[in-house]
Amino acid sequence: MSGNIELLNATLANARAENRAALVGYLPAGFPTVDGGIAACVALLESGCDVVEVGLPHSDPVLDGPVIQTADDVALRGGVRIADVIRTVREAHAATGKPVLCMTYWNPVDRYGVERFAAEMAEAGGAGCILPDLPVEESEVWRKAAEQHGLATVFVVAPSSKDERLAKITAAGSGFVYAASLMGVTGTRESVGREAQDLVERTRATTGIPVCVGLGVSNAGQAAEVAEFADGVIVGSAFVKKLLAHPDDLDAGLADVRELAGDLAKGVRSRGAAAV
Repeated sequence: MSGNIELLNATLANARAENRAALVGYLPAGFPTVDGGIAACVALLESGCDVVEVGLPHSDPVLDGPVIQTADDVALRGGVRIADVIRTVREAHAATGKPVLCMTYWNPVDRYGVERFAAEMAEAGGAGCILPDLPVEESEVWRKAAEQHGLATVFVVAPSSKDERLAKITAAGSGFVYAASLMGVTGTRESVGREAQDLVERTRATTGIPVCVGLGVSNAGQAAEVAEFADGVIVGSAFVKKLLAHPDDLDAGLADVRELAGDLAKGVRSRGAAAV
């Protein structure tokens, strides 16, 4: 079975055709348990998310803020393995038919085996990988494996990225570009700021592939704000917080996650009504 980069591309194109941004959710695999994490990913996709990123929990997540680090710790203490990450991708995609990516740091992929990881992701129906710490100059081995298996390679750009650097990154990437809206780690913010819009505009000047903004969006108003200028709105910490709030009641956590996904889905569809 080949990967689902075509499904990802079509999903983002359909959102654009509907004159809206896509809603991309994120949750780490194995949180609060492997089965609970799968249920949560399915809940996101059934309640308004167009795409889901499944995080591969890491003991030293340089990009992730305290909320996602807490969830990663829960997953790691529970013994989550790469096989569980692959299973989460497989079951979330199979249950919904929607594109599911893996977001991971490079070291686990390198140790697992690049070809093996790409092959298993594709076999599971995965759409691709987001690799926030893989320098584009060192990405050829991964990109070749990903292309062979029909997977997108999503790179992360930041406000500090110079225009020449942006062009190099976007030329090597596929699926979409992950634009980190604020410097620093992930986490909800009171305002995503104009820095994000500037980054999207500079990135768009170098590529035709969609640009999705993450790091900071936590409510429908912010989603609407970002949807005014981005092709996709990425939300992670806000979903994780909902599950963390109900450590002993998965059903209550899933209900909150579904409600938030529905609200955010309305936000990304409200272009023209966002606050300036």
